[in-house]
Amino acid sequence: MATIHHRYATVDGYRIFYRETGARDRPTLVLLHGFPASSLMFRHLLPRLADRWHLVAPDHLGFGLSDAPKADECTYSFDSLTDVTQALLQQLGIERYCLFVHGLGAPIGWRLSLRAPAAVTAIITQNGNAYHEGLQPEFFTMVRDYWHEQTPRTEAGVRQALTLELTRWRYLTGVTDKSLIDPTTWTHDHDLLSRPDNDRAQLALFLDYATNLDLYPKVQRHFRERQIPLLAIWGEGDPIFGPAGALSFSTDLPDAEVHLVAGGHFLLESALDEVVPLLRAFLGQHL
Repeated sequence: MATIHHRYATVDGYRIFYRETGARDRPTLVLLHGFPASSLMFRHLLPRLADRWHLVAPDHLGFGLSDAPKADECTYSFDSLTDVTQALLQQLGIERYCLFVHGLGAPIGWRLSLRAPAAVTAIITQNGNAYHEGLQPEFFTMVRDYWHEQTPRTEAGVRQALTLELTRWRYLTGVTDKSLIDPTTWTHDHDLLSRPDNDRAQLALFLDYATNLDLYPKVQRHFRERQIPLLAIWGEGDPIFGPAGALSFSTDLPDAEVHLVAGGHFLLESALDEVVPLLRAFLGQHL
């Protein structure tokens, strides 16, 4: 059994939590979680890969067990979250690594790739978009309304995403056997979302999410020019990022490996046994 270490680092004055396993002299996989989760989403995956790789999974600022400063004390943006992640990796002495990105973690990963192309050797994206295709209207209509204008009506729409009902919806939608999903996942996420003032931090990130779509052309050009090895593993029933998002990677990366798997947004909760062999094969070839 792999030993999982639960550590903290002080980065730019903030206490950042991360999970780490595997020998440090082995190739590194950096795992970036999505919304509204934390590195807890990788709890079952880490021990399945630790025999051959060094893995580091941080909680983003404002998420999980990392510090969650008030919105008026901290700039919550994808650039600032990337700053913290980049500084953490530098502090840990991680200079080259493969990225595993999920959901909200994807635009942080894309920024890391653009800032230091030589550092990122390969990419695994699990329901993490880099194209307009696949942005599901059921979720993104209310988000786009908020981008267009910030009013009590549009804010109320986005605030639905912070409720227990919508958090549960993210975990269960697209999953055939819902008994496979541990209810503590969405209750844990909701408890952390409900910390004092965290709603304002999340609203700021929802507003800033528009910058990620503006970044897509740069990311796609980066893919075309670099032809970085990429594996896209997608829960085909994801109500937020649909299968078209996975298939789009082949537009700029003809050699991209794309797998649509029965499941939803949090695929590791219901299809881990299907996902792990795909990850190990890809990592064995490219990391």
